[in-house]
Amino acid sequence: MTLSSKALKAIFFLAGLFFTGLGIIGAILPVMPTTVFLIVAVYCFGRSSPRFESWLLNHRHYGPTLRNWQKYGAISRRVKFIACIGMAIGFILFYLGASPAWPLTTAVALFMLLSAWYVLSRPIASELEKH
Repeated sequence: MTLSSKALKAIFFLAGLFFTGLGIIGAILPVMPTTVFLIVAVYCFGRSSPRFESWLLNHRHYGPTLRNWQKYGAISRRVKFIACIGMAIGFILFYLGASPAWPLTTAVALFMLLSAWYVLSRPIASELEKH
């Protein structure tokens, strides 16, 4: 059984709305990310609604970041710094708040380190725009 193109488009549109909602919540709550949800929303809207995709890509505040990610897979220095600091603070709060056993501590630390490595390995947006 395959989904019709209309049904698939509707699923992508609803997913886009869902991830946009999560992004909005993330913009309000400091413990939740914003940009990663909006990146997924742009992807979903790119397959369902050019109007909503354009709205996000041209957003006054988030548009440049989303366009840099879409075009180059790039992250600005400032966002890299904020992401790494956020992960470090998140790990410290997790460790102090949960007092986990060493296997869980190691697993979470490894996940955070791999995530930080990925963020730091992305091109720097401002350097790509100069070329």
